[in-house]
Order: sequence, then structure tokens, then C-alpha cells
Amino acid sequence: MNMEFARVKIAGRNIKELDQICKDIKEIADKYGISTRGPIPLPTKKLKVTTMKTPCGDGTGHGNATYDRWEMRIHKRIIDIGSNERALRQIVRINIPEGVKIDIELK
Repeated sequence: MNMEFARVKIAGRNIKELDQICKDIKEIADKYGISTRGPIPLPTKKLKVTTMKTPCGDGTGHGNATYDRWEMRIHKRIIDIGSNERALRQIVRINIPEGVKIDIELK
């Protein structure tokens, strides 16, 4: 792409919400006849936390039975859109659910 474009980065825990936002962005781009690339899935970030179940630290003697393992996955997507002021205004107005982070930068 030689022309100016906007890169939309979307990150969140719920993959269905991300896919819905990507679909909305693609619909806006199609409505204005703008070229798009993506959504490009980036590697999922896995945040893992292991905690002991007992506060005293003694444990039950059954190996791993005394630990809780928690995991949170952060999914990311990138969409490149041809720069069009009216389309970008529409994209900014998309209803973004809580817990989803969206960044738009012009390149």
C-alpha cells in the first residue's frame, strides 16, 4: 500500500466481541468503497497465575492438589484501512464493549 492508511489495532479477552467489531469495521469500509487488509490475527497472549489454595502453606500431600491455576487470554487483531475521513469517523462511533481496547493510528 503506497497510499496513506489507518491501522486499527483491537485487543480483548472475548474473541466473539473482537470478531463483531472487525465485521463492523469491514462493513463500514465496504460501504465507502475503501480497500482493507485483515483482520490479521496476532499471537494470543496468555497470562498465567498459580496460587496456593491453603493460606498456611502446608498443603495436602497430594502433589498438585494444593494449587489453583488461573489463565487469562488476550486476543489481538489488526485491520488496515485506506484513509478516508468520513469512514474513520464512522469507525470511531462503533459501540466498543467494556474490556476491549482499540487503537487507530494513521500511517
